[in-house]
Amino acid sequence: MDPVEVTAYALHSLFAGLWAGSVLFVTLSVVPLARTGDLNARPVNAIAGRLKTVSRASSLLLFLTGSHMAAARHTGDSLTGTTGGHLVLGMVGLWLLLTGTVEVAAKRLTDGTERDKVREPARAARPLFLVASVLATALLVVAGLIGALNAGFL
Repeated sequence: MDPVEVTAYALHSLFAGLWAGSVLFVTLSVVPLARTGDLNARPVNAIAGRLKTVSRASSLLLFLTGSHMAAARHTGDSLTGTTGGHLVLGMVGLWLLLTGTVEVAAKRLTDGTERDKVREPARAARPLFLVASVLATALLVVAGLIGALNAGFL
C-alpha cells in the first residue's frame, strides 16, 4: 500500500470516528440535558455550532478521502457488481443522509436559543438526533465490513 493510500485510509477512519462520536455524544448527553432544562441556551448553541463544524469538516474530508480510496480500488463495474462496491455505495448513501440529518437536527436544537429556549427545541431535535445516531453507527459498521472484506475475512 502506498503512503498516499495509507494516509487517506487513516484520515478517513479518524474523521469517521470523530463525526460518529460527536453525533452520539450530542444525542446521548447534550439533548437529554437540554430537554430537562439542565443546560441553558448558551452552551447548547455553542455545542450545536461545534457539531456543525465537525460534521461539515468530516463530511468534506470523508468525501475527498473516500473518493480517492474508491477510485484506487473500484471501477464502475466493480462498484455496481461486487459486494465491496455495494458496501461503498451504501456508505455513500449513509454519508449523504447523515450529513443532511445532522444539519437539520442542529438547526432544530438551536431554534429558540436566542430567546433562551432549550427544552422545546431539544424535544423537536431529539428524533433527528436519534436517526443521526443510527446512521453514524451504521456508517461505522459498514466501514468495518469493508475493512474485513478487504482483509479477506469475508
